[in-house]
Amino acid sequence: MKFLKTILCGLFVAALVPRVNAQSANPVEVTMNKVKLSFTLDAAGTPQYNVQYDQRTVVAPSRLGFALADDSTFYKDFEVLKTSSRSVNDSWQPVWGEVKSIRDQFEELTVSLRQRKAPGRLLNIVFRVFEEGVGFRYEFPLQPNLKYFVVTDELTQFRLTGDHKTFWIPGDYDTNEYLYTTSKLSEIDNTDMVKTSTDIAVRTAPDPYAVQTPLMMKSTEGLYINIHEAALSNYPAMQLHVDRAGYTLTSSLVPDAFGNKAYLHAPAQTPWRTVIVSNKAADLLASKMILNLNEPTSLTNTSWIKPMKFVGVWWEMQTGKATWNYSNFPDSMDARGNLIPNGTHGANTANVKRYIDFAAQHGIGGVLVEGWNKGWEDWFGNWKENVFSFTTPYPDFDVREITRYAASKGVTMIMHNETSGSATDYERQLDTAYRFMNQFGYPSVKTGYVGKIIPRGEHHDGQWMVNHYERVARKAAGHQVTIDVHEPMRPTGQHRTWPNWMASEAGRGNEYNAFSVGSPPEHETILPFTRLMGGPMDYTPGIFKMKGYASYAPDRQMHTTLAKQLALYVTIYSPLQMAADLPENYSAKPDAFQFIKDVAVDWDDTRIIEAEPGDYVTIARKEKGKANWFIGAITDENSRTATVPLSFLEKGQVYVAVIYGDGPGADWKTNPESYKIETFLVDGNSNLKLKLAPGGGAAVHVRPAAAQELKQLKKYNLK
Repeated sequence: MKFLKTILCGLFVAALVPRVNAQSANPVEVTMNKVKLSFTLDAAGTPQYNVQYDQRTVVAPSRLGFALADDSTFYKDFEVLKTSSRSVNDSWQPVWGEVKSIRDQFEELTVSLRQRKAPGRLLNIVFRVFEEGVGFRYEFPLQPNLKYFVVTDELTQFRLTGDHKTFWIPGDYDTNEYLYTTSKLSEIDNTDMVKTSTDIAVRTAPDPYAVQTPLMMKSTEGLYINIHEAALSNYPAMQLHVDRAGYTLTSSLVPDAFGNKAYLHAPAQTPWRTVIVSNKAADLLASKMILNLNEPTSLTNTSWIKPMKFVGVWWEMQTGKATWNYSNFPDSMDARGNLIPNGTHGANTANVKRYIDFAAQHGIGGVLVEGWNKGWEDWFGNWKENVFSFTTPYPDFDVREITRYAASKGVTMIMHNETSGSATDYERQLDTAYRFMNQFGYPSVKTGYVGKIIPRGEHHDGQWMVNHYERVARKAAGHQVTIDVHEPMRPTGQHRTWPNWMASEAGRGNEYNAFSVGSPPEHETILPFTRLMGGPMDYTPGIFKMKGYASYAPDRQMHTTLAKQLALYVTIYSPLQMAADLPENYSAKPDAFQFIKDVAVDWDDTRIIEAEPGDYVTIARKEKGKANWFIGAITDENSRTATVPLSFLEKGQVYVAVIYGDGPGADWKTNPESYKIETFLVDGNSNLKLKLAPGGGAAVHVRPAAAQELKQLKKYNLK
């Protein structure tokens, strides 16, 4: 990653503040465009902050501080020792991403506090004010009276100004895979959602009034507010407890087996708490504030990190056509204790070669194989520590031959390491697993954590596991391996620091349309404002057979149209995109599959055309290093027309727009596979009107026109 420092004013202005009677009489204020941050101490010496946008209060004066194991009052009786500030205006280039260059401009305020009572412990609070919001974190300086300490609670508050419309999932310690609920703040109660979500493997949600971040809200005055965190490291994930009467959110950290939240050693710091706000929903999706609050990568060589598309045997298992397990153990063993094959194992050499052939034929870069390694007969629900070998293939998976065959076809193989939640066992095998990948030419791995975590008593979103995921990313980087993590905590922009951590699941993906009741059409219009605020999502789009695909549930269907499945490649960002359906279903619709073949996975520019959480999203992206643009437009259960001005196109250039839209009578419920493809000439003055069916979408490929096409094609017009 190249860090471009264009302007940096790093002069700290230290303002020594008199030791007033625990109260800061004059609030300290920082402003950036429409955003204003104010800090003060109240009469009890409790730190408080508030946030305004365009002279409207977003966060009313709210408490800051902690309860420590040996000091439950580490939130009051503070005095201000000094404040310091700086202004930063930088830019940097991500290794991969939605834009080529990212501007990092903020005003920073650091408030240094000391408790008046003995032993006079120190606490710093650092605020960064951006043009779209505020980030703040706590710092525990090196000091004689605070060395090793335990955080029992973080008391950060977000006092909101009204009963906002809220898009939320339960605050669960072990999963982010719930359906979203849209309700007022005063109506939040996750009890029924947690109880009825039996399709989720592990659920731990003891607080009925807790919600997960990123939390998306809309005020009655039309302000869009998003609360999340950035740079989560060596700390548990932050959820939010909702005081429904007072509209106050309080940080709720995921505990460990002893009920403690974090174990720290000064000097230490917390992740950033983030508040992003705008009067335009699209501005939130364009924000890079969370990324900017993460540290630049320390990797000096990133040339091996490659965005890519891939196919794989995964959908066969999801739909019941094949199995992950080679045998039906423990019932299928011969007299010598060998596994007896069940005849339905999907990860066999012949079948994998079929996927390699398909990928090579259509220019798809990779093939992911799940179920290749021993252990799948005994993996789920047993809370067993030693389940999988990450170097031992099943008898019908010839790893050497597959490596040879894939290389001969110019296809990259992607490894799969499911841990069944046994993080301890995976850490013991990391070196051997990644050396095995290096030996056989696997540059990327999809990891999984389905099940209760081992060490027993830990949670997916607790401090121990947060550190585990980072250890895996660090170890993978040492072996030049990229990772796609399933079932982790939701991302917080860590892919800036670890660009080999290319994607995560950490949300309710397309797979729920296979083994469960699925997700309503609005789901994909909410995800960009919630789960995707922190980083890319491996959503596994691209399903073409919309009904009758699950052998064990013949009435099951996708909750989108086919055209919307194409649009998701643009609206749900990831540098790793799976063409998730079976090869035969793509072969049956080669004209629609052309968009998946063409669509890019790495971008120079991104424009949020229009967006409203829960209703619609339209995004345009420019392919990395090329003149091609791709547009995705999606809607909820309501039909609508997406309007796309093409003013972002180069002036004076004529382009070809290939529009993959919902066809006649298309409807996610009754006619999901109806689509049509139209081709027109367009330029920067054109305005596309894309008609979206209920639960539908449109995908558009815009490329420079060749000379002969100027004569052959019609110009797009609204008539």
